[in-house]
Amino acid sequence: MKIFLAPMEGVLDHSLRDILTRIPGVDVCVTEFIRVTDQLLPESVFRRLAPELQQGSRTPSGTPVLVQLLGNDPVAMGENAVRAAEMGAPGIDLNFGCPAKTVNRSRGGAILLKDPDEVHAITAGVRRALMPEVPLSAKMRLGFQDKSLAIENAQAIEAAGAMQLTVHARTKVEGYKPPAHWEWIARIREAVSIPVIANGDIWTVDDYHRCRQVSGCEDVMIGRGLIANPFLAQAIRCGEEGLGAAATWQQTRSLIQVYHGMVMARLEPKHINGRTKQWLRMMQRHYQQAEVLFSEVRAERDPQRFAELLQAVEANG
Repeated sequence: MKIFLAPMEGVLDHSLRDILTRIPGVDVCVTEFIRVTDQLLPESVFRRLAPELQQGSRTPSGTPVLVQLLGNDPVAMGENAVRAAEMGAPGIDLNFGCPAKTVNRSRGGAILLKDPDEVHAITAGVRRALMPEVPLSAKMRLGFQDKSLAIENAQAIEAAGAMQLTVHARTKVEGYKPPAHWEWIARIREAVSIPVIANGDIWTVDDYHRCRQVSGCEDVMIGRGLIANPFLAQAIRCGEEGLGAAATWQQTRSLIQVYHGMVMARLEPKHINGRTKQWLRMMQRHYQQAEVLFSEVRAERDPQRFAELLQAVEANG
């Protein structure tokens, strides 16, 4: 059984990957997507979105990091996959799931699921370009407007040479609205022979067990659930809900401080507080204390003053 940390553009950057993998439980991370048009991107782009490439393609705690690419040009996708692999990526993942309108308008992400032949062509282009020993995987949703092509898309990805498939159990139109249709993952798993990873609506240990039971998958990918509760993967490993909010908030609060310092070191001042506030907002689903902390810092615009407020909360327990 493996637990993958999902790619989430603008949220799960390398700083948060570092923080979340400090807690035992996550086996593999996937980067935010690197957008490919029709050109070979400079190495600086890869280093910016996947700085782990300079650290053996692992987070500081040692968790492997796969590089995800998004685009629709098979040749350019292949060339950029080769570049990522040459820079040390332990595997390449293809994005057929992003629901963002700006991405879909440029024929990237989930909109490609309207055409299984194009999905096949892109995947095959990357597979041809890569050395055989470089693992190639893909992540897809169940479709764009509906699920009618879900199995055909999955089979196209397999036929084109992908070695693993993650399925987010909703369509683009369904977005992130519950429920996640894990039963469709089971249908896809039965239709392909490559390993399938289940993704969507895993917020608790109980969700994890129900997802595995319904989907039939051994492995899962978790995004929002791990952001809301950084100790979720560890709780899953323990096989119980015992690592609850009361038990982990003090450690989580310290992680928030560390994360804010990391963001201060690399982003422009106008963007810093927004990243930390974004994480706090998402934590409110699991931690009532995060709602209280958010209310104390939400009006602060100065990053240093924001850090001082976090420190004061930490000092006061």
